Amino acid sequence: MSKILSYILFIGFVVGAGLLAGLTNAPGDWYQSLNKPGFNPPSWLFGPVWTTLYVLIGIAGARIWQRAPKSAAMQLWFAQMALNLMWSPAFFGLENPELALAVIAGMLLTIIAFMTKARSIDRISALLFIPYLAWVAFASVLNLSIAWLN
Repeated sequence: MSKILSYILFIGFVVGAGLLAGLTNAPGDWYQSLNKPGFNPPSWLFGPVWTTLYVLIGIAGARIWQRAPKSAAMQLWFAQMALNLMWSPAFFGLENPELALAVIAGMLLTIIAFMTKARSIDRISALLFIPYLAWVAFASVLNLSIAWLN
């Protein structure tokens, strides 16, 4: 597979899957009725942030795929992606912040593990996950706060 095609496929997959997960599990009246902490970001911020992160996740995935497609790093990339796509259905679809907290905790650990394994294969891929790690750490605190307040 050519490098450009792998970037297109990975970015397209991640952005498309993320968009699908978000659109099929959109926040509704239930979410609006929840008590939220004062640091809860405005709703309009989530779309641009996640789109940017999904592009970075796709680039990192393509880079690892090109260098070590059967590596532990690649397996962790797919694992974090699966957990990422499970969070919205758990939180919004099932209206279950506690289940979503378990999912996001697993995602956070898998992101860190990916970064650790990817660093020796392609340092740039590990670095591309820094904003993702920061956002998911923040989202974990937000998820925990919502579970606690409700």
